[in-house]
Amino acid sequence: MHSLTIARRLAYLARTAMPSVPNLRDYLLIRDAASFLGVSEATLRNWDRGGKVAAHRNPINGYRLFKKSDLEELLKKVAHSGSPRRIQRRARR
Repeated sequence: MHSLTIARRLAYLARTAMPSVPNLRDYLLIRDAASFLGVSEATLRNWDRGGKVAAHRNPINGYRLFKKSDLEELLKKVAHSGSPRRIQRRARR
């Protein structure tokens, strides 16, 4: 990015009231969230698009972020649902 563009962006951010920024330690990147749930990143993206799990966006780079407490709640729902489906992938042979 051109340095003048960066300077303009920083000037804009300095004079713009920023909404409260969440503590990013409460969130996982998509690869970490997928590992936590035992699914692929593609599955997690599909769930986000389908509204099955809420993804937030990093305010700096736009990456998907998943709130740890949301993922824990999802695992609890699956565990209490009595569903025979598994969350974790089967081991490859």
